[in-house]
Amino acid sequence: MTDRLLNHRTEGPATAPPLLLGPSLGTSYALWDLVAPELSVTHRVIRWDLPGHGGSAAGLIGPGATVADLAALVLALADSLGVDRFAYAGVSLGGAVGLHLAVHHPERVSSLAVICSSAHFNGSRPWRERAEQVRREGLDALAESADARWFTDGFTVPELVRDHRDADPGAYAACCDALAAFDLRDRLDGIRVPTLLVAGRQDPATPPAHLREIADAVPGAALVEIPGASHLAPAQCPRAVLTALRAHFDGGAERGMEVRRQVLGDTHVDRAQARQTPFTARFQDFISRYAWGEIWTDPTLTRRERSMITLTALVAHGHYDELAMHVRAARRNGLTPDEIGAVLLQTAVYCGVPAANSAFATAQRVLAEEGEEGSAG
Repeated sequence: MTDRLLNHRTEGPATAPPLLLGPSLGTSYALWDLVAPELSVTHRVIRWDLPGHGGSAAGLIGPGATVADLAALVLALADSLGVDRFAYAGVSLGGAVGLHLAVHHPERVSSLAVICSSAHFNGSRPWRERAEQVRREGLDALAESADARWFTDGFTVPELVRDHRDADPGAYAACCDALAAFDLRDRLDGIRVPTLLVAGRQDPATPPAHLREIADAVPGAALVEIPGASHLAPAQCPRAVLTALRAHFDGGAERGMEVRRQVLGDTHVDRAQARQTPFTARFQDFISRYAWGEIWTDPTLTRRERSMITLTALVAHGHYDELAMHVRAARRNGLTPDEIGAVLLQTAVYCGVPAANSAFATAQRVLAEEGEEGSAG
């Protein structure tokens, strides 16, 4: 914990696209425990605590705080981590922070998911009254009713209830002040980043109508309603939330198909798609989603480097039909015929001369077809 930055936890590869996760009032970043590890497979996930919650210092905000103040703390955290542009998902107050960022700092947000939240929180009076109560009485009474406000009957997450009880009353009340003053309804049509709204169908705090209001106003926004979910959907229905977020942030097969076409060419991909049958459809989706949508989009290696590795692996396993395809891909990724020849010569040492001999024959045929055999033959 520091007195200047929000407490946070970072998961996933440092080179992966950053994804910030914001919490609901009264919770810590533990709200994301069942979702964040899965998202960190493809993202650098950074989940943060509100002031006075979890490990964040209470003094980061004070009476009369606004959502803009919280958003400024999130940007300061991102700056400290060297993150310029990021995807963002937030629950309730965390979702309000995301909306503020998308409206006032669109250059920082690449895509947005707003979960069980709103562009307004039913006026200022209830939140002013709650802030006064908490400043006067502390959080014990509110913590007792947390399950009813957060979950459907019979469900609880003891750790989150404990976080509620242990939050700093002054900081909690300041967050209530922020909710009291928050209303972005007249700015929603200016949001231009890809936006997903996720509603808990049984959420009493921010019912689905609140999410529908945002979805109707934000151009191109999508809305998902989760049956059986109340206000803290990531804790109660993590699998459904994860599915929605993956589809939104990863782009799934669509993103992979774009990269696949860039590397292999439209002609090859169109031919593969034309041969697709119901029997092979799931395999084609698997290739697009994981091989091309996750591995080939990882910025740790350049496409040139990936082509070199792929050529070597295909020679090692004797996959010469695939090798021909990836010789063409290597040229598209910027390798010269001489460089392709150097890669194949390297395989002669580590994969065997017979394998390299067959590989050279395959590559020579492909390069001759391209009319650029060079000195690699």
